[in-house]
Amino acid sequence: MSNANRHDVHVLNGLIGATLDSADGYRDAAEGSADPGHRELFERRAFERRRLAEELGFTVRELGGEPHADGSILAKAQRAFTDVKHALLRDELTVVGAVETAEDQVKVRFEKALEDSAISATTRETIRRAWDQVREDHDQMRDLKHSLQGQRDAGSRLFPR
Repeated sequence: MSNANRHDVHVLNGLIGATLDSADGYRDAAEGSADPGHRELFERRAFERRRLAEELGFTVRELGGEPHADGSILAKAQRAFTDVKHALLRDELTVVGAVETAEDQVKVRFEKALEDSAISATTRETIRRAWDQVREDHDQMRDLKHSLQGQRDAGSRLFPR
């Protein structure tokens, strides 16, 4: 494998790990959500993220590399912390907020990969297509969080404590 391919594989494997972490986070959010609509959204998003990781893995194989099969240890620790927070707060806004925060991190990983001047044009296009989906998903979670915050704030004004 050439040095250029090695670099592309390294970058793609980092994105695969982040994408798998995201899929696991969505799965955990589905399990922690009390809202059936949110649960369905999170389950669907977990499936889509696994599929996205597979697509990135195909590119890694085409470059002669071996795609990562797992997310990161750090993400697993963060999800464990989030699980404790959910158990204590049992609040839909907390679940959605945790997802949106995790999506911020995934979004940054993809942005940095796109800024990497050493990746090939073909790999950059693969990342850009994946980034389009990641950005859309992030924005949807951000909007959902803001909607829930607005509902909570409106409820507080209607029923002051």
